[in-house]
Parts: sequence; C-alpha cells; structure tokens
Amino acid sequence: MNLTKQITKLDKSRVKLDVTISKDDVESAYKELLQKYAKTIQIPGFRKGKVPINILEQKYGDALRGDAAGDIIDKALGEIFETANEFERPLPYAQPSLDEAPDFDPAKDLTFSLTYDVFPEVKLETLDGFKIEVPQVAIGDAEMKEELEAIRERNALVVDCGDNEKAKKDEIATVSYSELDDSGNVIPGTERQDFVFTIGTGYNIFKFDDDIIGMKKGETKDLTKSYPEDFEDKDLAGKTKKIRVTLTALKVKNLPELDDELAQDVSEKYKTLDDLKNDIKKRMEAALDNKLKEIKQNSLLEQIVEKNTFDLPESMVAAELESRWHMLAQRFGTDTEQLEKIITSSNQTKESMLEEWRPEAEKMLKSRVVVELLIKDRDITVTPEDVEEEYKKIAEGAEISVDEVKKHYSDPRKKEYLIDDIKEQRLYAQLLEKCTIAKGKKMAFADLFKNGQ
Repeated sequence: MNLTKQITKLDKSRVKLDVTISKDDVESAYKELLQKYAKTIQIPGFRKGKVPINILEQKYGDALRGDAAGDIIDKALGEIFETANEFERPLPYAQPSLDEAPDFDPAKDLTFSLTYDVFPEVKLETLDGFKIEVPQVAIGDAEMKEELEAIRERNALVVDCGDNEKAKKDEIATVSYSELDDSGNVIPGTERQDFVFTIGTGYNIFKFDDDIIGMKKGETKDLTKSYPEDFEDKDLAGKTKKIRVTLTALKVKNLPELDDELAQDVSEKYKTLDDLKNDIKKRMEAALDNKLKEIKQNSLLEQIVEKNTFDLPESMVAAELESRWHMLAQRFGTDTEQLEKIITSSNQTKESMLEEWRPEAEKMLKSRVVVELLIKDRDITVTPEDVEEEYKKIAEGAEISVDEVKKHYSDPRKKEYLIDDIKEQRLYAQLLEKCTIAKGKKMAFADLFKNGQ
C-alpha cells in the first residue's frame, strides 16, 4: 500500500499517528468492495449478482464508503504496526482511537489520525554507584528449633478429650456462638456453627479464648465483652457485645517425640534425626540466599527508578490495577461483581481501593520497564546450552531428575518464563557489580520473611 506516516510523541508515552493513503489505493479498494457487494447483494428488480454499480451506490453509498474506509484503515495499520518497534506499536491492552472520522472520497487521498499508548522510551542515565544494605541473618539453634517444632505440629496426632475434661490453652476447640440483644435473645443472622480454633491463638472474631478456658464439652456460657476504641476489628472497636458460646468439641494435639522415628515419618529419605536437621538447614540456607538476592535486586531497582524519573502510560497502570482486582476476587473465591458488593458493604469502593494500590503498582511497573529496556539495550541473550545448565541447577536444588524438570518446562510459556528469568539474573549480576553492598541491621531468620523485606 502506498502511504505516508508521521508519529508524534505526546506526554505519558502516548503518540499521535498521522497517515495518508494515496488516492490510487483508495480508489482501488473502493472498487474492489463494490464488486464484492455487487456479486452477493440482492435488490428487488435485479437478479443476484446483476445489480448495477450505480444503483448499489445510490442505495447504500454511505454504508459502502464507511466499510471501505474501515477496510483501508485496518489494512494500513496492519502494515504500519507489523514493521514498527515497541515505541511505535500500541500496547496490547489499549486500543488506538481515531481523533475523528475521516472524510472518504474515492477520488482523493485518505487521511486519518489516531492516538494510542506505547511502551515507555526511557533514557536511563544513572545505573551505578548505588549503596545497597543487606540484612545480617544467621541460621542458628533457635531457627532450627522453630522449624523442628513446626514439623512436630504438622505430624501431631489430634485426639478427642474426655467428656469431663476442661478446656485448656493450646487445645483445639469447636464452638457455636451467636450475639445476644439486651434481653438475652439471639440476634438473627449472627449464629455461627462449628467454628474451630486453637485456644490461646486469638483466631476468633470476639477474642473469647480466656472465657472458654475451663468449659466442658456441651457447656454454654453467656459472655459480655467490651472492646477498646483502638481494637483491631473496626466493627467491634469501642463497643460492648453479649455473646453466647457453646463448646461442642474439644481436642488435644499429641506431639511426636523429636527422634529418628519422626524423621522417618517425615520422609523415607531420612534415616536419622540428623539427616532431617541437615536437610532443614540446607533448605533454610537456600531460602535465605534467595531472599537476600531478592532484597538486593529490589533495592537496586528502587534506586534506579528514583534516579531515572519517567511517566507510565495510563493504560499500562489501569491494566495492572484491573489485574490485581481480578486476583483479589479469586482469593475471595468470587467474581469481580460480587467482590464490589463486598467492598461496598465495608464502606469502600473499587475506585478507592485501586487508587490506594496505584503507588505500589506504578513502582512495580517502572521496575519492569527498566529491566526490559536494559535487557534489550545490553543485548542479553540465552542459548539452549544455558537453559540446559539451568535445568541441572533446578534439579539439584529440588532433588529431582533433570528429566522431571524438563517435563515441567515442556510448556512453551513456562520455558519462556525461565529464559526471561535467566536474562534478568544476568542483568542484575552486571548492575550489582557496580554497586556497594553494605551490611545492614541484624535480623532473625523468621523476621526476615514475616516482615516482607
């Protein structure tokens, strides 16, 4: 197609595309469309395929010219975007918009303009000299003890308590409860049946752990609970509630001894408790290495983004926020429409939540833009041999065969993610070489993960 184009950069990675298509192409496309309709359309008084062109134009001229303009524009954009780079092509989640409907005349050049968002073209000037503090974390006896206790918990035998036994801390209680009005009557809709929690954890709305200590199975107790103004649950803060609680079941965990038998129960690959401990330490060390690597990478990207300011296209941010909204609905086990109703009932709106998420979303997106631009700029590539080597590392770390790893990555999309990750790790290695890595504050192993560092 004989056409001319001009791309003008606008704010926030938005561009304007001006296109002119020669009148010869316009006329040819229009005639082709007329011939197609003339062969298929039926008009009273004419046989199918025998409608004269002038009659066709008289009856359907406006619609035909509109169709012709649409076809020509689509074909032109297909040619333009096929050879365009990422800074000229529209983002996949943002449709280009025509500035106005073009005037179509088969005897004249067709000119139209449209605007759309593109991938941000950023000039990254400051990429080194950053100082990155890494927490000092050691894996000692306390961390090992905590992990072993968690294993004992997972392998505990849960048994029913006797009918005359009284509830104690750390036992597993099953209760039914409801709210009462001032007259002691159950408030409809507040009943909850067979709620299970461990006494002392506080994992219940009304925090009645201490109140059911000493109760026996089948016993019912009416409670009056007052909550401070700064109580964690805003619906209860500053209020007094009357609650009726019935203890319907009581169980106790019998923790296994910390010995070779427990190790063998955890996995047949362990023969002794020391085997289990050694494997736990190995896994904890691997988790720590990965976490510290993540901290260094995140700190590096944050500082690069701070030093190299740029704007994101609005459609990119909107797509990310909408994706997070859908993921939240999935976590709630519902759809987005029902999620909006749930949010509204808690005096929030979808719009307010998305706006609250925006700073973090923009920060993440800018980091992704930086990574993608630098990988391309530095021409970081991955060979089939590199992928094979990565398969071996994964297999060794997971203690599985290389064939099992390859089977997992037989899905082309998963393999592409792996290749992208290899590229990113190489980029981080290059960038971190030019940074100062300093010791940060001392931190417990568990706190490193709890605090989401």
